[in-house]
Amino acid sequence: MMQLRTLILTSVMLPWMLSSAAKEKHMRKPKKEIVTVQNYDALQDVVPAGPRADGKLPTCLLCVCLSGSVYCEEVTPEMSAVPALPKETAYLYARFNKIRRIRHRDFADMATLKRIDLTGNLISEIEDGAFAKLPHLEELNLSENRLTKVPALPAKLLSFNANFNQLRAQGVKPAAFRKLTRLTYLYLGNNELTAVPQLPESLHVVHLHNNNIWTITDETFCKGNSSHYIRSNMEEVRLDGNPVALSMHPDSFICLPSLPIGWYD
Repeated sequence: MMQLRTLILTSVMLPWMLSSAAKEKHMRKPKKEIVTVQNYDALQDVVPAGPRADGKLPTCLLCVCLSGSVYCEEVTPEMSAVPALPKETAYLYARFNKIRRIRHRDFADMATLKRIDLTGNLISEIEDGAFAKLPHLEELNLSENRLTKVPALPAKLLSFNANFNQLRAQGVKPAAFRKLTRLTYLYLGNNELTAVPQLPESLHVVHLHNNNIWTITDETFCKGNSSHYIRSNMEEVRLDGNPVALSMHPDSFICLPSLPIGWYD
């Protein structure tokens, strides 16, 4: 009889005990690991502003990085130098800041860059070769700065804008633009140029308005020794706001599809 009671008790209690143990194990929450940061500001300082080792886009502290484009416009606190860029950057917009100088290393190894816009800064110096290692750069905008000379430009450039600077004739090398066989748009208005620089055949638009250009020759736009030469690519030439009287140089435009904009009195 005693054995029968023991057998019945065991058959009832054992399943209940096993069920309770399993339920307790299922309901038990894992213990959280607590991490203590003693200096939160120090942690912020280690967030990368440049390319990460894993090649992914970094967290941009001052700029907005989006699909190969970096936007650093009117940054607060003020930005006085070109920021470190992700390796994949193709388009940089760093307009209306306080950048004063372009260093050789600012764009080193940034082979993917296609457009750089630095409008409205305080740039007065560009180190030699700053844009030399940018084989795919097509658009460079340096308007509204303080440049007195044109930097060396990459061969595949399509558009160069240096309006509203302090460019002088001695700051423009004879072949500064001549060898740029793909250059289509050239903007040099509102500077201090006294002569028209040598221009490549590829140009469609050239703006030289509001300078100090006093004279032009038969070789400025055309080939003086050839009456059959036509500069068919040239669509627009602006010379308004210069002291040169275009009516005094009628043979200087015979190769152009249309007359330049300027003073003819």
